[in-house]
Formats: sequence, C-alpha cells, structure tokens
Amino acid sequence: MNTAGLAILIRMGNCLCAKKTIKVNGRQYYIREQLGEGGFSTVNLVEDSSSHKLYALKHITCHAQSDQKVALAEVEYHKALSHPNIVECIDSDLVGMPDLMGNRTSQVLIVLPYCQRGTLHDELMRRQRAGSHLDEVVVLSMFRQICEAVLCMHSAKPHPLAHRDIKTSNILLKDDLTPLLMDLGSVAKARLEISSSSEARKLQDEAAERSSMPYRPPELFNVESHCHIDERTDVWSLGCLLYALCFFKSPFDAVYERGDSVALAVVSGSFKFPEPHPFSQDLQELIESILKVNPDERPYVDWIINKVDQLINKSSGAV
Repeated sequence: MNTAGLAILIRMGNCLCAKKTIKVNGRQYYIREQLGEGGFSTVNLVEDSSSHKLYALKHITCHAQSDQKVALAEVEYHKALSHPNIVECIDSDLVGMPDLMGNRTSQVLIVLPYCQRGTLHDELMRRQRAGSHLDEVVVLSMFRQICEAVLCMHSAKPHPLAHRDIKTSNILLKDDLTPLLMDLGSVAKARLEISSSSEARKLQDEAAERSSMPYRPPELFNVESHCHIDERTDVWSLGCLLYALCFFKSPFDAVYERGDSVALAVVSGSFKFPEPHPFSQDLQELIESILKVNPDERPYVDWIINKVDQLINKSSGAV
C-alpha cells in the first residue's frame, strides 16, 4: 500500500475512533452534525448506535434550578400533548444538577424525530428564491393542520395552554409536507389575569425572551397593568404564519429586517399584501380577520378551522 493510501486509512480510523457519542437513558447515539442553536440549547443530528436511525437531539443547558424547571416542563408538555401535528418526544433524560456557586450545569436531553425536509421556514426560503408560491389549497391544508395542533393545546386540561412562539421556524415538515408544531419551551398557561405593574412587566419580559418579534401579538409588546390575556395570543401568531405561507415571510419581517420598530408596526396593525399574487380575496380576508390588534376581536382557533374548511370546499368546487 502506498503512503497516500495509508494516510487515508489512518484519517478514516481517527474519524471512527473520535466519533462523538452521547447517551440518553442508557441508549447510545452518535452525533453527526449540528442542526441548530439558540439561547441555551442546541439541536444535533444523531444516529442511534443500534438501529442506525436518525433523530434530532435537543440539548438544553441549565445554569440554575429555574432553568431546569423550565426545560423539564418542556418534556412534560410533550408527554401531555399527543397529536399528529405536534412533534413527538421519543425519549428524554436529565444529566447532572445545576449549581451557580459551584459553576455546574445540568443538561436536559430530548430525542425528537428527524425531518430531512427541515422547517417551514426552510421550505418558504427555498420557494422565495425560486419565486414559487404554494398552491392555495396546499396553504389551507397545511394551515388547517397547524391550527389543529394549536387547538389541542388550547383545549388542554386542567387549563388551556398557549404555545407563545408560533412561527415558520417552529414548524417541522415531513416529506409529504405534513406540518409538526415543535419547540414547546415557550408553552405557558394561556389565560392570565394581570392585576399589577410587576405582573405586567414579568409577562412582557418573558414574551421578549421567548416570543419572536415578527410573530408576537400586540398585547405582549406592551402589557397593561390590569388586563386579561388568553389563548388568542397564538391566534395573532397564526395570522402571521398564514400570511407567511402565502408570501414567504411574516407581514412584519420586513420591518424587523430594516431595523424599524416592529412593536410600532404590530401595535398599529399596519401591513400590506404584496402585488401581484395568486391568492383569493377570501384568503386575504381570512388573514385580515385573524390579525386584529384588539385580542377581543380575534376569533378562536375552532372558528378559524371551520372557516378554512369552507374555503377548502369552495376551492375544490364542493357545495
């Protein structure tokens, strides 16, 4: 064997020996590559060492008990919310204990399905580059499934839950375009009675940390000291997502990208439909009916699903 061939074999051997592994509940996975990163969490593509199936492994680093509590709540929400359009938690594990004084952290590991197609954001960016809109019936079908996932959360017992960060990058897509709502780290009780300025500031700070600006509802930008918050925070985000399904981005993404005030644009409810476009007046009116600045004027998700069904039937020619 020549020197070059030997060098290649040595490099291959080094790669195999150095392959990083991680264990979740005693099950070993090879780490293939990083898929995403944000805040205190990373998502890696991993391979089960026994079955060789691919998964996405979410790795949350917890610096304090409060961080760990939030991360473990995400696991519990996965267990409580079983739905075909909510991503499944395949396994989970807690490693270590956080200790600020001792500069120690814990790790919450969550094994999730791997979707090769990526997120809805990825799909829409590919389509934007190609100038290829989704067909209106496909838009309505995908949106309906996402609404069904959200309805599952809003119907949760003993109290309704809100996702609070619905956006295109939190929707995974299966190969057949079936959407899966993911990232339950922002989930919280949907209905809150805010009765003081300190409670209002706390909710506003949480929203600033967990809810992406171009999809955040007006009432979470400037939380009043005496107000009622309910699941229609998610309905605003769904309106932004429906707009993105049609036009590739949230109606407030351009404001964000320009560096202008997203809060001002959202609170004023100011957005436009790009022209020309292939979508019906009915679909535009549905978006407008959802994106109401006053949450009391917004519909609930079951009304939206019924409306979408009517539009699908109309588009397919059904009576």
